[in-house]
Amino acid sequence: MKLLRLKLNTDFRSLQAGFEVHFLRDFDKAKMWDFMPYCLVGRNGSGKSNILEALAAIFYHIECIYLENKPEGFEGEGDFNHIHTDGFFAEYCSPDAFELEYIHYHNGSYSDDYSSDYDISYDAHILISKKINESPEILWLNREELGRGKEQKLSRIEVKKVLPDYVIGYSSGENEILSLPFFKMRFLHYDEYEDALRNETGYSQPEGRLVYLDNQYSQAVFLTNYLMQDEKILLPIYRAIGIKSIKQFRIIIRQGVPIAKYRTEENVSALRADELEIDNKDVFELTYNLKKRPEVLATELKAIDKLKNCATSQFFDAENKVLYLDFFIDPDHRNEQGELIELSEMKKAFQGNFESTFELFRTFQILLTLNLYEVDVQLKQDLYKSGSLYVNETVPKLPSDKRVMRFKDFKIEKEGNRDDISIKSLSDGEHQYLHAMGICLLFKDTNSLFLLDEPETHFNPDWRAKFISTLKDCLNQPEKRNMRELLITSHSPFIISDSHEENVLVFKKNDETRIVTVERPGFNTFGASVNQITLKVFEKHETIGGFANSVYDELYDRLEKGEDPDILIQIANDRLGDSVEKVMFVNKALEKKK
Repeated sequence: MKLLRLKLNTDFRSLQAGFEVHFLRDFDKAKMWDFMPYCLVGRNGSGKSNILEALAAIFYHIECIYLENKPEGFEGEGDFNHIHTDGFFAEYCSPDAFELEYIHYHNGSYSDDYSSDYDISYDAHILISKKINESPEILWLNREELGRGKEQKLSRIEVKKVLPDYVIGYSSGENEILSLPFFKMRFLHYDEYEDALRNETGYSQPEGRLVYLDNQYSQAVFLTNYLMQDEKILLPIYRAIGIKSIKQFRIIIRQGVPIAKYRTEENVSALRADELEIDNKDVFELTYNLKKRPEVLATELKAIDKLKNCATSQFFDAENKVLYLDFFIDPDHRNEQGELIELSEMKKAFQGNFESTFELFRTFQILLTLNLYEVDVQLKQDLYKSGSLYVNETVPKLPSDKRVMRFKDFKIEKEGNRDDISIKSLSDGEHQYLHAMGICLLFKDTNSLFLLDEPETHFNPDWRAKFISTLKDCLNQPEKRNMRELLITSHSPFIISDSHEENVLVFKKNDETRIVTVERPGFNTFGASVNQITLKVFEKHETIGGFANSVYDELYDRLEKGEDPDILIQIANDRLGDSVEKVMFVNKALEKKK
């Protein structure tokens, strides 16, 4: 997808009603399918992160309207504008009135009721419009122009075809506003799985498109990419950190967590199923949908069966019903020049059992989602209805031995270390770099929207300088359309310097009126110096820290009072490093001598 425009017609966070941002402008459309992430910049509190939060909230709202699988009590009852119960209503969203336009690339992979020619690709111009206290409308604006029918308003089935494949959220800090809709979606994913278990309908993957990949997914993302991706794509990331290989890891899966088969009043109020006085015949084992059933053909393997097929060794603790899977990864085979000849047996095993990179990640995602099993029904219902930014703090975190799935003994080979080290030994910056890049790589072939909030926070200057170029090396598809849309908020002038002017959006808030505006920088940012960007974008005239700058203020004051310029120049040379500020002071002092 490619974003065109977002207009907010009600206040949202620090953005006032009437705020509008244009992404892809008409004169930039020739480069629409190039790799061109948007860089949203501005001072703290200027509203740049609110754009990510608004987009996440909008797509969460649309998802909740069109999901087929929603838990009991999720939706409100009655007339929203009159008497109603608490719960989700299509008529209310935050923001509650907006217009969102984007281009959705249709590649001809699904049937079309309006044409027998299913293989035609086209760019659908989509408008999602919502007015206060009304349900959103989703229109296909150029439908008739493309010969796909005359009715602009899309049906329920059609809407699902023009939404992004996934909306991926990530923040290197603690942005509770951005994460809230994704956090709720995790519980919708869990309830969907549990309902499929009770209804015995089977389960393959979550229906909801929102995915928030915080640090609890970091090992899953790293493993998936390492085992399934082409190493040429991975090399720019691994070289930056010095990672040579993954040596081993363990997956521990609890297979004794009971889930009540029927939703009785007693069961609904209970904290978890294993506290109930129920017979074994009235419970399901939580991972039941992820294992092959005895009566099913051996070729129809489920997620856990496939992991077992790949494991070097396995052990089942029958007393505690815990499965231990150990994976020892042999090295790839290379020639004398270091070129890859043959993949390791472990990589072959994973690529033979899992059809795609995404299938393996989905396996990890589902198993990690099951760690939410102990959250009781009432707490989940409160969570779905809550707009509190602290709602995630009300959800208890399971101790490791209670989790359905966890990783352990994760060892890597890293340059500069004689022995293999634990993955947990990586620095915060190394973790964030590996994770942020890995997320983008994982979803690189999807028609998705990435919302990355300050991903470079823990990066050193070198990684910040290389962030965009490394992303491009990993994700750019010169012979294909780059269907992904990336929005990155940042304070880094290095990232701006690697972005073209049309892809940089500068947010400013008026100190008196509190009105937020957004505009392009007005100069060529690509290749511009850090000093120029700091001055023009962040309006910071100093190139040094505040404390050091105060020393110059003192020296200027002493100079104006008539002290000897030579002595003051000597003080500056002794106490302060080289900078533009030093050159300016020395020049001023020399002028005084004249």
